[in-house]
Amino acid sequence: MKKWLLGLTLEELQQITKDLSLPSFTAKQLAHWLYVKKVSSVEQMSNLSKESRELLSRDYEVGGFAPSHTTTSLDGTVKYLFPSLCGTDIEAVMIPDAERATLCISSQAGCKMGCEFCMTGRMGFKGNLSAGEIISQILNVAESDSLTNIVFMGMGEPLDNYTEVIKSTLILTSDWGFGWSPKRITVSTIGVHKHLVDFLENSRCHLAISLHNPFDRQREEMMPVQKAWPISETVEMIKKFDFSGQRRVSFEYIMFSGWNDSKKEADALARMLKGLECRVNLIRFHQIPDFPLKPSPDAIMVMFRDRLNNSGIMTTIRASRGEDIMAACGMLSSDKTNKPNL
Repeated sequence: MKKWLLGLTLEELQQITKDLSLPSFTAKQLAHWLYVKKVSSVEQMSNLSKESRELLSRDYEVGGFAPSHTTTSLDGTVKYLFPSLCGTDIEAVMIPDAERATLCISSQAGCKMGCEFCMTGRMGFKGNLSAGEIISQILNVAESDSLTNIVFMGMGEPLDNYTEVIKSTLILTSDWGFGWSPKRITVSTIGVHKHLVDFLENSRCHLAISLHNPFDRQREEMMPVQKAWPISETVEMIKKFDFSGQRRVSFEYIMFSGWNDSKKEADALARMLKGLECRVNLIRFHQIPDFPLKPSPDAIMVMFRDRLNNSGIMTTIRASRGEDIMAACGMLSSDKTNKPNL
């Protein structure tokens, strides 16, 4: 089986060209073909000599996967199903919104975090995606050339696959790669402490924290990782970094009726985040099979938002997209089914 060039950094491409005794400038040519020209085969790299292409093709191919299935929501959201090298399908979701086209990408097949309210968590962990598989999602959606933003909020926990996720953000933001501003990329995490500080120190991409409840005991009921990485400690780690400039930290808060949507939780959340330049995104819970809790009523969400805003915490209610095709937050499960089966 040939190795993929897709997902390799310039340094890694330089090592390949050195090993093959190709001219030193060939590595930058390869990066340009992969990430700017977005070719699908080595044969298309026309400024490489025929001999160089033949030599490269012995052990390498561009790589990447085309989607095996596509589903479009009534609201214009598009869900893509992709194969993966580990054998379990993964999903990416394109969300159109006025002038923005945001692609929500996966970093793992399945997830080991075990959140009770998440369909991906119910799959269990199937495997980490390589940087090539992560970049492949971006290159192989129909909207690839018009994307404005990337969010690592699909299947998996990005910081549990730290090396490949950081490599993919490097490719996205380097001048030899996609050349994107880090402001166009958001990495979401449940708060994996062993890699969170590394990410904050070594990346300028935005950060989103899956919070969902400010009380330790309640959060642990739905999110087993609370035992290993308490949310209070996560927030204190984040407070040591400066978010007053262009880089942003946000907190994702899915709202469940009667579980985390009272004034008590709102006030505790405000106290927890006091002094931190941040925003809170309130998310409607999207019903999944065999789960007892219901979404918070709209009026409760408005009350919660206003209470946080009045406490000085910038808070918005995120519009729900793609629920009819199981593409909304917490619903990704590598299933081709178009509609929820509740």
